[in-house]
Amino acid sequence: MVRLELSTELGYEVGAPGCDFIFNIQAAYTPRQIVVSESLILNQDLPSTGYTDPATQSRFLRLHAEPGLFVLRYHAVVELVHFEARVDLLPELSLQALPGEVLPYLYPSRYCQSDRLLNLASQQFGHLPLGYSRANAICDWVQQHVSFQGNTSNSNTSALDTLIERVGVCRDFAHLMIALCRAANLPARMASGMDYGADPILGPPDFHAYVEVFLGDRWYMFDPSGTAIPMGFVRFATGRDAADIAFATIYGSVIAAQPVISIRAVPNSQGHLIEPRHVSYALSTDGY
Repeated sequence: MVRLELSTELGYEVGAPGCDFIFNIQAAYTPRQIVVSESLILNQDLPSTGYTDPATQSRFLRLHAEPGLFVLRYHAVVELVHFEARVDLLPELSLQALPGEVLPYLYPSRYCQSDRLLNLASQQFGHLPLGYSRANAICDWVQQHVSFQGNTSNSNTSALDTLIERVGVCRDFAHLMIALCRAANLPARMASGMDYGADPILGPPDFHAYVEVFLGDRWYMFDPSGTAIPMGFVRFATGRDAADIAFATIYGSVIAAQPVISIRAVPNSQGHLIEPRHVSYALSTDGY
């Protein structure tokens, strides 16, 4: 079991007459991602409401901030009890065998235009054996054909843009992998959260976007950007693409500060310090 301690500080200068926020920066509750403790502190004395999506376990925090400085601080200790599987034993399911709630993740979405990538997916991956290895081949292809570069994309950048420009950040890598997976009839979704083990050369710690592909009977994690360690992913939200899982959705005028984020490994409930590491088997924190 991996236990991680994480914190987030988000700061905003809010203009008149105030601003509505929807945040998605709290660790999701799943049977294999256990929130041991958490706290949420606001510098303004504000009422807030929370909602947990029963399908994805994404947690939404809704509030109205008054004009002036608004700061949100979130701290949590999370224990990850990964489901581990041999990669050679993970099959793709036929369309008829997929659970109904998985079907939406076969369709094109705003940032993942899989219907435009059918020929590419067929040429590159259509001949490969079905199963985990095919999903992993798509992950590797994206990592090999796209370069990680900060400030090379924006909120309008889609999978098609990334395919053409061949540069991006974790969000863009994830969109392209998801689009190619769906074009190859593999259900894929986007996950947001925090990652442990990113190379400091990439800059200060930040939120991370990665991919989950449905294989066998659950969702398994992939990191097409190759910048972090999947064993150290703490999931906040999942959705069809970035439009579903923004860490902050803002309705009003604000000036946002750079998020301040930290994450570290701490001794687990058995007193053992386990540092996340790269492994050769498939990992899932899904409770399906």
